[in-house]
Amino acid sequence: MRVLVTGGAGFIGSHVVEALAASGHEPLVYDVRADPGDDVRNPPAVGRALAGVDAVCHQAAMVGLGNGVADAAEYVSRNDLGTAVLLAAMAEAGVRHLVLAGSMVVYGEGRYECARHGVVRPGPRAVADLDTGRFEPACPVCGRDLLPGLVGEDAPVDPRNVYAATKLAQEHLAAAWARATGGSAVSLRYHNVYGPRMPRDTPYAGVASFFRSALARGEAPRVFEDGRQRRDFVHVRDVAAANVAALEATAGPGALTVYNTGSGEPHTVGEMARALAAAYGGPEPVVTGEYRLGDVRHITADSARLRGALGWRPEVGFEAGMREFARSELRELA
Repeated sequence: MRVLVTGGAGFIGSHVVEALAASGHEPLVYDVRADPGDDVRNPPAVGRALAGVDAVCHQAAMVGLGNGVADAAEYVSRNDLGTAVLLAAMAEAGVRHLVLAGSMVVYGEGRYECARHGVVRPGPRAVADLDTGRFEPACPVCGRDLLPGLVGEDAPVDPRNVYAATKLAQEHLAAAWARATGGSAVSLRYHNVYGPRMPRDTPYAGVASFFRSALARGEAPRVFEDGRQRRDFVHVRDVAAANVAALEATAGPGALTVYNTGSGEPHTVGEMARALAAAYGGPEPVVTGEYRLGDVRHITADSARLRGALGWRPEVGFEAGMREFARSELRELA
């Protein structure tokens, strides 16, 4: 299969390219890092790139929480306009198979259960609570403490920052394209991806990159809140394998199918920082109590649907992955 990989020179995209080639496919890299003309917002360039292509793996995006709403227009341009241009060109070229790099951020907060009221959905955390170190969301009915759990694909979506809103919009665009063309679209909702080639020293990288960059500078990783926020850290090679599985699967025509893509091993951000620092050789992380407005407290995946439907299994465990990541070079920004 001939697969156009947008963002194919980036962190996740480069691993997808390698995984496709190892599986006997022909990946084509489309990335502004490799060629300034290869911007997904450039209709003529995208149209030319789609010639002879069987499927598209759309990894190109502006990622991370960024700077509040100051860069909202850039997020929407790169993520949503870029996706719209790509989908229009695919419709014109007759390419009918898409795998999209989705994100768990579309859910907002994860799944919570109250001992008295069952499953509940807490609203955004109040600044007054965050300022006083009250990081855990409370039951919106009785105010009791909540027990976090795994969120499934059928959970309501509730994007709580600009990046999250653009990732949800990408899915809506992909669904509209699939209905209009009869194509098949899959969104892999990535959880916290980490591993070799993460970008260094950028506000748009993930928390693992922040910590690894600090260690490389000889500084202690700075852990926000109290370090007990739960995440699912999934290795980039496992994410690449999920992309290959989704591309090779027979997806239903005329619809978008979503799959959570996580390791299935929830860990706290503090645990991750300590494991990475230990593997690197220090210094020990510092828990700061600071916070970023727009962050959620707990979000961890139930990836059973992906495992059952596509036979995908993550292969890189948390401890082994952190040891490798501690030794890996980070990617310089272009």
